Amino acid sequence: MDKSGAGSDLTASKEYQSFRSSISLKKEAVEHTDGSIKTWSLYDYGPRGVRCPLVFLPPATGTADIFYKQLMSLGAAGFRVLSVEYPVYWSHQEWCDGFSKLLDVLELDSVHLFGASLGGFLAQKFAEFTKSSRRVKSIILCNSFIDTNAFGNLPNHQVYKYSPTFVLKRLVLRSFPRGAMDPDIADSVDFVIEKLDSLNREQLASRLTLNTVPGYVEPHHLNEQEISICLIDVLDQTAISPKVREEVAKCYPEAKVAHLKSGGNFSYLSHDQEVNVYIKVHLRNFANTRFSAGEDFDFGAAAAES
Repeated sequence: MDKSGAGSDLTASKEYQSFRSSISLKKEAVEHTDGSIKTWSLYDYGPRGVRCPLVFLPPATGTADIFYKQLMSLGAAGFRVLSVEYPVYWSHQEWCDGFSKLLDVLELDSVHLFGASLGGFLAQKFAEFTKSSRRVKSIILCNSFIDTNAFGNLPNHQVYKYSPTFVLKRLVLRSFPRGAMDPDIADSVDFVIEKLDSLNREQLASRLTLNTVPGYVEPHHLNEQEISICLIDVLDQTAISPKVREEVAKCYPEAKVAHLKSGGNFSYLSHDQEVNVYIKVHLRNFANTRFSAGEDFDFGAAAAES
């Protein structure tokens, strides 16, 4: 991994610089029932007429730009794609309520979700949360889990709120691979470590709390909604153990499984071309329907026919 302190290779790349210059980071304020206001950060790229976009949810260590390669590729292909960075929440229920209100602000009745690690867990919890309205049409899970017991090796969730920044960062970095690794994987790790420095103490504490506070997914709530699920299964070393990956697969027997021989914790950065192909294939199932994430569905014509 890069030790020069001059920034990661991905940050310095022309692709990332093009992303930063062409897609602006937006801020959306969400008001909660208790009167509190929390601000979400997000990128929104692609045709605004699309009403069921793909929304990317980052892992505990991620910022909204961690999916910049997906935003650039999929947006250029005609899909509407969003990547969000969530504010401080201390419970899964609170997060789901906040995300639901964010979608209301964005005037999005339904979405497709791509969740990496913690983002994948939250995507499943949100599908449970909105089961009566069936707001989630499909989910892509990458290195995710169904029970926070997957991180039983971490300290109790109650300690993070009071821990100093250096302790929180040390806990996060403990899950990262060490030693020799594929250059593309090393670059992805360097990028994420660099972005980790942009998260403040409270943000880190919140992410780690959500990762470890007792909680689990009840898969039947998703299966009953007939939510289309795709599992991106990375076969080399990741923070998610093979046992946890198997548990996820057993919960969704009808899911499509896309295998990557390598990719590490952040395959959407290290092996983005393969991941982007799998995403496009998944979204193609919704082409020419009102739940398309692309601009192929004519809402005006559909309204006229009805």
